[in-house]
Amino acid sequence: MLIKSARVYSNDPGGIAVLSLRAFVAAPIFLSPRYVSFYGFEQEATPVAVNIEAGLEKALNLEAGDFSLDGRVTYTIREVEKGRTFRIMFQALPGSAGSFRGYLNLKTNYPEKPLLNIKIIGRFAGGNSNEAG
Repeated sequence: MLIKSARVYSNDPGGIAVLSLRAFVAAPIFLSPRYVSFYGFEQEATPVAVNIEAGLEKALNLEAGDFSLDGRVTYTIREVEKGRTFRIMFQALPGSAGSFRGYLNLKTNYPEKPLLNIKIIGRFAGGNSNEAG
């Protein structure tokens, strides 16, 4: 859902008018969230899920493409509903202390959106939260 509004000022005695537009943007593929972020302590890194949903009537197929964070992050692709919904689980690997930035590209069978790009960012402190102090 997309909502946009604008105020129109005039010299009319009424003064101000508010215009609003509310629309649903049809997309071939819905991605939620649009990017993956890891923050915190390395030993407490929790998995992050990204949900992908087909926006067209035809079945969606995903195929793994380029992945820039081998050795820092792993991922698994699971088909939740055949041809309609997928869940990708990302997990930071031990030894991922510090900052990193990368992506996962997924190839699709939709000519409207042949490539999905999921950005991945992370920043981990080396210890755990109980050692702070």
